[in-house]
Amino acid sequence: MPFGAGRFDLVLSLLSLHWVNDLPGALAQINRSLKPDGLFLGCLLGGDTLSELRAAWMAAEIEVEGGASPRVSPFVDVRDAGALLQRAGFALPVVDSDVIRVSYGDPLSLMRDLRWMGESNAVRTRRTGFTRRQTLMRAAEIYVERFGRDGRLPATFQVITLTGWHPDQIAQPQPLRPGSGQQSLADVLGRPPKETD
Repeated sequence: MPFGAGRFDLVLSLLSLHWVNDLPGALAQINRSLKPDGLFLGCLLGGDTLSELRAAWMAAEIEVEGGASPRVSPFVDVRDAGALLQRAGFALPVVDSDVIRVSYGDPLSLMRDLRWMGESNAVRTRRTGFTRRQTLMRAAEIYVERFGRDGRLPATFQVITLTGWHPDQIAQPQPLRPGSGQQSLADVLGRPPKETD
């Protein structure tokens, strides 16, 4: 990033980080560009995104062409996202996931929308030649066979929200030493503690 260290109070990223080749490096640069106690808030597509489309393409390619290639760009897994924030040096990292399901009348409409959104496959190892018509039509058939309901086809989008703060020893709350608590959680919740053997 072409910005100096400690330049911003807030950095926002909306559905663009899944296109970054070096996500750990990008997050580290974002953290570096924040002032102490500065906030990073980002959303990116997660690993469950377009799971139906990926399954249909893989099955069609194996059936028609005898092998599969990546047809959908890879996405970060929600479990890995928190580790990436910690690796980049963010304090108080929080990762949240929302699943949004939309429906289409046919798979080709979904594929056309993805292309218009600029979300087509950019994986370097993808096939660069034209897709066989037979493979495309078989992928559409498999999508309908496996996932079609009441004349509609679901398309899943997982949106992962990342929140992290640039470390600040003065302004941010610091964790207490383990075992230094003064009150029992069972007392706070009003429940008797479980008997253990």
